[in-house]
Amino acid sequence: MKHEEANKEIGGRGAERQRGKRVGVNSKIQNVQSPVPNPQPVVPSTQSPVPNLDDWLEIGKIVSPQGLSGELKVYPVSDFPERFEVPGKRWLLRLDGTEPQPIELLTGRYISNKNLYVIKLAGVETCDQAEALRGCKLMVPASDRPQLAEDEYHVLDLIGVEVFMQASGELVGTVVDIIPAGNDLLEVKLHESFTTDKEQITNDKGQMTNDKKQKTVLIPFVEAIAPIVDLKSNRIEITPPPGLLEINN
Repeated sequence: MKHEEANKEIGGRGAERQRGKRVGVNSKIQNVQSPVPNPQPVVPSTQSPVPNLDDWLEIGKIVSPQGLSGELKVYPVSDFPERFEVPGKRWLLRLDGTEPQPIELLTGRYISNKNLYVIKLAGVETCDQAEALRGCKLMVPASDRPQLAEDEYHVLDLIGVEVFMQASGELVGTVVDIIPAGNDLLEVKLHESFTTDKEQITNDKGQMTNDKKQKTVLIPFVEAIAPIVDLKSNRIEITPPPGLLEINN
């Protein structure tokens, strides 16, 4: 599965993550520029500016300068290498900014052992200029989501989808995250009716009582276990092998 950006911090919703269901899927996506969303007027305020990022997707965060010629190290939150390697227009959200500003990506290369990209932006020629961009985010318009191959899904489209047992129709729970691994994993928050473990707790009166503890399970996102993915119906149907859900618990 591939990952596609959206507006989020690392580990949260909103960064460009897009994953495909089948092992070995690696589609090559053309970097097609999309119209820039209409900028919102900036209203002067004495308070710290709050970015309006509903129309934007975060693809990476600048972590430090690289060398003395203005190159930048970028931590990617996008699974699309062309976001960092193909020259063209990107948008920069500064730490004190309310709207991303257009900037030109000139070159980029991947450092595999560090999971970082080194990029060159137009107008950034010195180490001091690069240092001033530390912590800034690289963005693209939300409308610029690459085309997906068959059995590939954007992470944001999978978050919140309900998971059912295919055989019985029983509601298992709701997808709350996607964990990248050899096979991507659906992190599913179990519905209370599906949770069997109980935990003894003490109520306000000091009495012991039983209470269901809601948990999450990890389900491999492969065709054999998740054969039905119907985003229009907000539904994934699974056929887990015996013991999988119990092991996760």
